[in-house]
Formats: sequence, structure tokens, C-alpha cells
Amino acid sequence: MRLDYGVTRAPARLFFGPGQRRAIGRAARDLGRKVLICTDERLARLPILQEILEDITVHNGLEATVFDATEPELPLAGILDCVAEYRSFDPDVIVGLGGGSCLDLAKLVSLLLSYEGPLSQYYGEFKVPGPVRPLIAVPTTSGTGSEVTPVAVLADPERTMKVGISSPALIPHTAICDPELTVTCPPGLTAISGADALAHAVEAFAAVSRPPDPRMAMERVFVGKNTLSDHYALLAIKLIFESLRRAVADGGDIEARSAVMLGATYAGLAFGSGGTAIAHAIQYPVGAQTHTAHGLGVGILLPYTMDFNMQAASASYAEVGRVIGAASADQPDEEAGRAAIAAVRKLFGDIGIPASLRNIALTEDDLDSLSVLSMNAARLVENNPAAVDPESIKQILMRAL
Repeated sequence: MRLDYGVTRAPARLFFGPGQRRAIGRAARDLGRKVLICTDERLARLPILQEILEDITVHNGLEATVFDATEPELPLAGILDCVAEYRSFDPDVIVGLGGGSCLDLAKLVSLLLSYEGPLSQYYGEFKVPGPVRPLIAVPTTSGTGSEVTPVAVLADPERTMKVGISSPALIPHTAICDPELTVTCPPGLTAISGADALAHAVEAFAAVSRPPDPRMAMERVFVGKNTLSDHYALLAIKLIFESLRRAVADGGDIEARSAVMLGATYAGLAFGSGGTAIAHAIQYPVGAQTHTAHGLGVGILLPYTMDFNMQAASASYAEVGRVIGAASADQPDEEAGRAAIAAVRKLFGDIGIPASLRNIALTEDDLDSLSVLSMNAARLVENNPAAVDPESIKQILMRAL
């Protein structure tokens, strides 16, 4: 673990535990009088939304309205539709309720209600000019960590891949993580969300280690491996390894659900400063081409990218192996690191993550274009512990086929 430099970016308030959704109304009352809830059609049909609305309006005396048309993978058009529909409502506070797309929608709607468009002028890092309208993030899956991160990702039809807006201004003011909201999450989504969260933690823990320049955290959102992100990453890895199988097998196991949600939140705190790396960089064009879920692509790729990074990150992977009980304290780093990779493969196999990119309809004919496109995610490529070029990415893809 690195001890000479650390960065944490986090919400002003983070409430965790079963039943904490009942704090949403009181939290919103601290921030304003008019509340916009951004969610999706499925959640809008569940009794839980009526419970939350009653808490906000009846028990806390606020005015609230709901946008329930959030789409998976968050297309730009949906963001603009929400802004156009609710600009005249002029909310003081925005609640994101749902999976990562709902939370990212809330972030980007808040951005466009606070500053002029187009949204494309904010793509990249540190482009948001100042604070946005306060956000309350309430995740219903355990994966993206968006409730605590400075990142929002969207699909722009003018871009080949999904694009990101990264700024500390996008970190929600309040995160409310209630594991009871995840019990209806189906096994397949639980699995791929958990795989994404584990990848966040592993990639942050093994990220490139940069000299501790005092200006770095002001100039880079992802600063690489550091002592504070390391702390959160190891906690996340341990929790997810201990409980993800149980959460997939029995969605009603609230102890397992709680552990996985806490792990996903810790993973978000880890990569919110430490950053992710090439498993995520490669997934962006893979996901765009195959129209498959982000967590699925990352889950398939992670063991292969860990293999590629083994020599550069053996000490980090060895520590991962030891914290999950796959390796002993006296094993050499490379042996312990390879045990960690084997354990990741076994976990993902047990929860139904495929072992090959062929399972999501990729072939050898796709590899050259995907290798080049992966390099466009420069902030992730630069964060990888081993040097990367299109040819090395092609080799990873070949093995993953």
C-alpha cells in the first residue's frame, strides 16, 4: 500500500444501511423546497417510489415531481428531454434514484440546469465551471459507485463510444445507500454490477503510481494509486469476494446485499480518485459495438487485463490475493498475484460471467478497430500500471476471445 500520497473525493454526507431511504425527504429539505426525482420506468411502477414521494411531500412539506424515462446506457437525447421538460419547474435539488444511468442522468441534468449547453463542452476533466444544483444519489444496484464519484457517462450519437464528464462538482451532495433497495435486482444484473464494482476496486488499487505533486489532484481527476484510494479499494475487494456469490444466489439475503452495496460504495470512493484502467478503456468500444451491459464487458475483460499487467502490478495483485485469502503472507508476490487472478476468474465463473468475448458476439475481425478505439480513452490508458499500445490491446483481446 502506498503511504506517501492520498486523495479522497466524496459526498458531504453518506448514509448507509437498511432503511436509510427514509432519510431522503429530510435530506432534501436541507437543500431546497422543490425536488426533481430522476428514475426509470420500472422503478416508477414500484411502491417504493410512492413511499419516497410521500416522505418528501407529506412528511417534509416539499414540492416534488418525477422524470421516469431514464434509458439504459444514458443516451444524450434523454438528458436533453429531461432538462427541457423540467427547466420551468426549476428544482432546487435533484434526486437520482436507480442504477448508474439514473444517477448519471441526475448529475447531468443538474449540470445543464446550472450552466449553458451544449453538454459536449464539458466532456473530459475539470470542464464544469463551478458547483451544480445539489444532488441526492440513491442507488438501487451495487455496481457503478456513481453515488460517490465525480464522473458521469453518457452515449452521444456523434461519438463512437460513450463519453465521460469528470469533475468534483458532479459529486452528489448526499449519498443514501439502502441495501433494501437492491433486493429486487435480478441475479444476472446483480452479477454484472458486482463484477463492475470489483473491477473498479482492483483497477484503482493497481493503478499507475505517480510522483506526489501537490498540484496533481487539481489537474487530474484520476491521480492513480494512492494511500486513501488503496484503503477503500481493499475494503471493497474483501467485501465483494466474501458476499457477491451469496447476493447472486439469494437476492433476499440482506446481509450479503449490504456487504456488496458497501463494497460497491467503497469501490466508488477508490476509483473516484485512483481511477480505473484498461479493462474499462477496452470495454467502451466493446460495449458500443455489441450493445451489451458495461459490467458484463468489464467482467469478461478484467482477468485478461490483470494477466497483461502482472509484471507491472505483481505487488498490488499479491496484496489482493492475500486480503481475499487466495494467497498466504509468505508466498512470493508473483505467485500470490496469480492466485488472485485465478480467484477473480473463479468468482466470475461462479456467478455466470462468461469467460470469452465470443459470448458477446465478437470475432477476430473486430480486433483491429477495437484496439485502436480503446486508445481513445486516454485517461484510463494512462492510468494503467503497464504501458499500453494498440498492439498490446489486440493481444489482450485475442486472449479474451
